[in-house]
Amino acid sequence: MRSSKAKVTGPRRRSVARAAAAGFSLIEVMIAVVIIGLMAGMVVYATAHYLDRAKKQRARADIATYAGGVDAFYLDKGRYPDNQEGLKALVPQFVKSLQNDPWGRAYQYVHPGKRGPFDIISYGADGREGGSGADTDITNADVEPARAGK
Repeated sequence: MRSSKAKVTGPRRRSVARAAAAGFSLIEVMIAVVIIGLMAGMVVYATAHYLDRAKKQRARADIATYAGGVDAFYLDKGRYPDNQEGLKALVPQFVKSLQNDPWGRAYQYVHPGKRGPFDIISYGADGREGGSGADTDITNADVEPARAGK
């Protein structure tokens, strides 16, 4: 009976040896992974502020929508929703639905407001009053500066 392991000779032996030598060593693969990781980290660091800016813009857009709903409520009912009714009084007649702010918390409604007849507030990333950067509070007075004089 013949052995299943045949001896490779001649030109075929050289091609098998070349194929084995053409692979990457573990060190080369590890260096490539580290370089890719560093590049990915640089991209994340360079673009992180875009996510914060997008969240703030979404909060401003939501607040503008809800402020328009409160104005429509006032025109229809002759009064602003009280604090107990809050923004829920707007659904579904004046706004389709209520969303949480981009940080996952409910928008706050206060009547009377500090700068006008009502305030609609998102407390930013930290969820607390005050702050700067991503933690900055966003109100309808910031979105609609002309409203502050009403």
